[in-house]
This record gives sequence, C-alpha cells and structure tokens, in this order.
Amino acid sequence: MMHITAAQATGSRPIDLAGRRLHFVGIGGCGMSGLARMAKRFGAACTGSDMSATTVTESLSAEGIAVTLDQEVTGIPGDCDMVVVSAAIRDDHPQRIEARRRKLEVIKYAELLGKLMIGRIGVAIAGTHGKSTTTSMLSHILIESGLDPSFIVGAVCEQIGGGSRTGSSELLVAEACEYDRSFHHFHPTHAVILNVETDHLDMYRSLEEIVQAFAVFATKLPVRSAGGSLLIQHELPQRLEIAAGLNCAVETIGFAPHADWCVETVADASAVHLHHHGKVVAQWRAPLPGEHMAYNASAAAVTAHRLGAPWDKIAAAIESFRGLDRRMQLIGTRQAAPGESEPVTIVDDYGHHPTEVDTTLRALRQHHRPRRLICVFQPHQHSRTRFLMEQFAASFEVADIVIVPDIYFVRDSEAERQAVTASDLVDRLRRKGVTAMHLYPFEAIVEQLEVITRGGDLVVTMGAGDVWKIGRSFLANDEIRSPNDETNSNDE
Repeated sequence: MMHITAAQATGSRPIDLAGRRLHFVGIGGCGMSGLARMAKRFGAACTGSDMSATTVTESLSAEGIAVTLDQEVTGIPGDCDMVVVSAAIRDDHPQRIEARRRKLEVIKYAELLGKLMIGRIGVAIAGTHGKSTTTSMLSHILIESGLDPSFIVGAVCEQIGGGSRTGSSELLVAEACEYDRSFHHFHPTHAVILNVETDHLDMYRSLEEIVQAFAVFATKLPVRSAGGSLLIQHELPQRLEIAAGLNCAVETIGFAPHADWCVETVADASAVHLHHHGKVVAQWRAPLPGEHMAYNASAAAVTAHRLGAPWDKIAAAIESFRGLDRRMQLIGTRQAAPGESEPVTIVDDYGHHPTEVDTTLRALRQHHRPRRLICVFQPHQHSRTRFLMEQFAASFEVADIVIVPDIYFVRDSEAERQAVTASDLVDRLRRKGVTAMHLYPFEAIVEQLEVITRGGDLVVTMGAGDVWKIGRSFLANDEIRSPNDETNSNDE
C-alpha cells in the first residue's frame, strides 16, 4: 500500500527545528518532557520550567535541557524564540504573559507534536482508555521488528527507553488526547480509536460533543488511495457516526465475531487469538491480565502489521512486553500479620475513570485470585467525580474494601472543589453495600492497611494523582512525603 505523509495530504510544510530556541512551560510532564527531548534531537536548543524538581526534571538537566523552577518572567531565556505550553498552563501564567509581551511564538504541546507529524508517517492512538498501553506496545513491536520509530508516550515504559524516542524512520507514534481537543492539531496518516466514553466534562458539555470531537479528529486522515487508515472499536455505539463520510480506509476491531479484526481470548484470557475476517492471523500468550489488555495488544498488533511488521515478530514482541509504570504494575509483596503464611501483594494502577476501575479490578481479581481485594482509590478531579458519581459507585463491585483519600485537585475551579467530596463517594458506595471509608492523610491510610491486611490479600492503589505513594510506603513501611510532591502522571 502506498503511504503519504501529512505534508503531501494537506499541503502543509514540515516544521524545521534546527537552530530554534524553545522554552517548555510545564516541562516535567511525561508528554512535555518527551517532546522537549524529541525537539532537541531534531536540532533545537531547549530549556524548560516547572513547579518543582522531580526525577524527570533532573534527567532532563543531565541530558543538556536546562530546567528552572522559576515560574516568573525571568524563567524564559533571553534568546528564546518559541514558547511551548502544556494544556495545564493557563493564559494568565507569567511566562505566557511575558511571551506575548515579547511577541514570541506561543504554541501548545499538541500543536508542536502535530507539526512534527507533517512530513512523516504519523500514527495517532486515541480513545478514552488504553492510549498509553497501546502506544507503548505498538512502539515496542515496531522497535523489535526493526522499523525504528519515533514516539511519545504519556507514561513511563522502561522497556522502550522511558516515554519518548527519536528513531531514524519516518514513523512517529503518539497518543492523541481528546482533552482540550488537543488531537485536532495532529496530522496522522494512521489512527486508532480504541473507545469513546463520557469524560472531561469540565471541557465538554455532553457525550455528543465528545463523539463529535472524535469525528473531527478522524477527518484529519488522508484518503484511502494515499494510505490513510482508521482502526475503530467495533462495538462502539457511535462508530458509524464517527466514520460517516470518511475517505480513508476504515476497519473495525473488537470481540464481536463479525468485526474486521476479532479478538478472541482463551484459557481465562491468558492467551489471545487474533482473527481477520474469520482467519487466525496471529496468536500470543498474554503478557498482562485482562480482556482490556488483550484488546489493546490486538489494536497495537493490527497497526504494527499495517506499518510493515510481520506477524511472527509482532506476536513475539507482545509476549516479551513487560508493561509500563502505573498500569496494573506489581510493586511487590510484604509479610502480613505474624503467623500468616501468605504475603500481601501490592499493585499500582493509573485508572481514574469508572470503566477503567471496573475492568482493572476484575482483571486483578481473575489473575491474582486474592483472599480479599482492597482498593485505595484516589478520585482525580472534582468535576469528573461529581459528573460520574453514580458510575464510580457501581465500579467497585468486585472490591472487598475501598479506601478513599481526598479528591486530587487539578484543573477545576474552587467552586467545583466545594461541590463534591470524597465522603460523597464513600456514602454512595456504602449504600450499595460496599465496605468503604474516607481516610486522610496518606499516613493514616498506611496505618489502616497495617491493621486490616491479612495473608493472601491484594492491595491496589488506583488513580491519576499521587496515590501511588501509599503502596510504596506500605511496602517499605516507611514515611510518606507530602501529597504535593512529585507525581507520576501522564498529564502533558
């Protein structure tokens, strides 16, 4: 099949970063740090600023990308000619104001990443859930198949070198996030829409608006004759609405037998068979538990094959995939109470949407078969918690005990912060018969885990904020840092 770059499809010219001087505001996020590294490898001189020092900012400095904690106007170097901002940086941030005063070019993270796709074969992985895992798996497959891609992942995957890489081929793989309609800035040749659900209702007014945003994203693809393609979830209720009128090649993937690409799990989802129009084209042992992980791996497999990877290398690469940080990540085991022969297992996960919570807990229950499943869930965003309260209340059905710290405050207004609390979620859970409690600070949660855990229990810390500190402190029985310290988030 002929492939066409986005530049040929749109008439846009590739961006040349050689000799440019870029300053990244909010450089400590996974996406922003990866983009800064990529820009440097494409010839730009890069600096950045962030609120606090972290292992990410320290590693950037070690690689020659100077990072300052100065958030005022003095944080922008005098020779800077472009300021790159994450979606979390408000218009009234001092460095955005200073950039406008100096008439510097100000560009958002997604805009610059989209411009870097021009002149390359861009691959964009979109969806409410599974973007980081699928993007990491796809990048790993492409590396193992010798296709040498560039990529940016919104999470840390040590197996593929962290969260970003600049390869020698034309392939550029990236997550395509719907928040702030960021993915509308992309120029992909190939795209995947894993799923679409209600989320980010601080940005969208309804599911219909979210679906429309995905439909606009799909129109960015080149026509079929030029190699443009979309892989979309077969079971998605709005699939036809999103795909209507597209001129690219469209195929579906899902568990339904009549999907173009059918995912079949066997032996309690420990193995996966991938069918194409009824014929098994690949099969592998599942490296991660759960049907959702089988689906993500299959989407990565189909896309990798579309980009030229052979099925045997695809299957071998998937089986060797070791996962990424904060996605059903096994943190370790520790001794339970004296006299208990079985240890307590500690797992950490990034899930922060009701569907993610439900599917992850079920996968952990099936895979580990614990005596009890104890979930420490930190809600992420007050608006998300309020809008999806009933869905959250239904998503902990398979947990034996749920402990809820305070809601992680990010992006919302102070009024939104006052509109809902963690206790509201606990009340809903208890009315549904779930054993649930609200505890804060984090030290109190660790103390409670010390008291209630028994041999054979599994403790999972879950959420997009800094809840991961609880599991590590419980494992080490050590002191926790402040909840405002470094987080492990896939925010830009």
